[in-house]
Amino acid sequence: MPTTRTASPTTTDAPLSPRRRQLLDAGLHVVADEGLRGLTHRAVDRRAGLPQGSCSAYLRTRKALVSALTEYVAGTLAADVDALAVDLQQCDGAAERAIELTLRLFQRWVDERELLLAKLELSLEASRDPDLAALLAAWRARLVDVVDGIMAARDTEHSTERAEALVSSFDGILFAALLKPARGRAAFLARSLELLMRSLAGPGDA
Repeated sequence: MPTTRTASPTTTDAPLSPRRRQLLDAGLHVVADEGLRGLTHRAVDRRAGLPQGSCSAYLRTRKALVSALTEYVAGTLAADVDALAVDLQQCDGAAERAIELTLRLFQRWVDERELLLAKLELSLEASRDPDLAALLAAWRARLVDVVDGIMAARDTEHSTERAEALVSSFDGILFAALLKPARGRAAFLARSLELLMRSLAGPGDA
């Protein structure tokens, strides 16, 4: 199992106890390996190496478990995006550096594929569950704001609609990369991101 992240765990930035974090990290890996149907309290306990009943002591119902996991995944992604935004602001419009930093993050997400797979599973479930959709919408709005802010800082033509289109493109690139053979993923990400980030930088910065 990959090392547990230390990023902000929830969309509300509330701190997690070590045990709760352990359970949610185990839940993330269960969903990545078995899909959302495989997410049960017992499966989480087994994956975490904890006694049966540990997960239900913290998250009594399956809905509570799924909701907490959605917050955990969205919060981890949001913290990564916030960190990237800080780094991008220091690029001073240098497109090559912006591509390099974004590629580094996306490559890590693809290498640690459990996070992206869990997000995909939860996103599908959110299409049928308004409560989950609201949790994921909060993270997506945060990412759209970051992208829009970067374009504004560079005096690039920007709008919420354009930022949303770019975010959707990022999503598509990431999931397409997961379907590529492992040896071709880095090259695919680099080519795709260069095209998008050139557009983000604007013609004057390309």
